[in-house]
Amino acid sequence: MAKKSKHEATIPNPKLEPLRVLVGEWNMIGTHRLVPNTTLHGHTSFSWFEGGAFLLMRSEIGEDVGIPSNIAIFGSDDVADTYSMLYFDARGVSRKFEVTLQGNTWHHWRNAPGFSQRFTGTFADDEQTIIGLWELSEDDVTWQRDLELTYTRLKENAQEENAASE
Repeated sequence: MAKKSKHEATIPNPKLEPLRVLVGEWNMIGTHRLVPNTTLHGHTSFSWFEGGAFLLMRSEIGEDVGIPSNIAIFGSDDVADTYSMLYFDARGVSRKFEVTLQGNTWHHWRNAPGFSQRFTGTFADDEQTIIGLWELSEDDVTWQRDLELTYTRLKENAQEENAASE
């Protein structure tokens, strides 16, 4: 995990260990329903924050197509045995998502009247690719495809992360 600081709580959070599979640098390619006939290209990074107490995500799409760059922080509730993600983007939008990672499937979702969102990401067997789909519901009943993304781990980071975890 990350280097230590002088603060006593700057230590690895063992409840976040399953999220280690996300740590590293990822290229993204995808499509969004609001920008048809456009292939989106971007980058996402996951890194341990405060010595592993939290997981930090930074994400951006390279094109200026209205999809904001964003940052999120993942944490856990050790009693409830759950994860949460706090999200913030370049528009000033902030949201809280619930998160699960079970087997090769990564989910996060938020239920909000008139604008619920959910994401499903499926890891390839080698954990170097994630196929992801964001969906949204504006009527609290029907869901529509919103953003489709494929994450591909950068090879040099995969080797560094594996070496760091050994």
